[in-house]
Amino acid sequence: MKRKHERAIEVRLREMDQLFDSMDPCPFYEKDLDRNAEQYIVESLREIATQTPAAVVVHLDKPAGMVDEERVVGDAIRSHFVCKSQVSRQKLHLLFGRGWISLGIGLSFLAAMLTAAESVESWIGGGPLVTVLRESLFIGGWVAMWRPLEIFLYDWWPILGQRRVYDRLSRIPVRLLTGR
Repeated sequence: MKRKHERAIEVRLREMDQLFDSMDPCPFYEKDLDRNAEQYIVESLREIATQTPAAVVVHLDKPAGMVDEERVVGDAIRSHFVCKSQVSRQKLHLLFGRGWISLGIGLSFLAAMLTAAESVESWIGGGPLVTVLRESLFIGGWVAMWRPLEIFLYDWWPILGQRRVYDRLSRIPVRLLTGR
């Protein structure tokens, strides 16, 4: 039964094995979710407004015959998303680490190019060719800053958004309904 104003993620299965990755050798409660099931759950949650409480309701034609089936399935689903959240957290940490290294390299290269650009006129003299060379060094130095700026301004947002979805799914209530 749905509670008033609740929007649930409805997952319909013939048997429990459809929910989990058949290639994963782990015991049932530690298995990864099937890629299609995970994608469906994630995309369904994104469609639900953030302030609306959600639940995953698994409709199962044939019960798996486990003791406390609903708790086991709920724990397995939530555990899967805890792991996905941790992986996203690690990706974010690695991205920022790469960003700081890229920033150091980019700033060093920018400083070298600006210094070279300022020195070019005194080394070679004046003229239109020197102006082109000097401006090219300026541009090359700023292009070296492209990747660090891209990381710190844009690349981390999607990873953080994904992690928030996984965090929400790691706490989501799961209900199991068996039979047709």
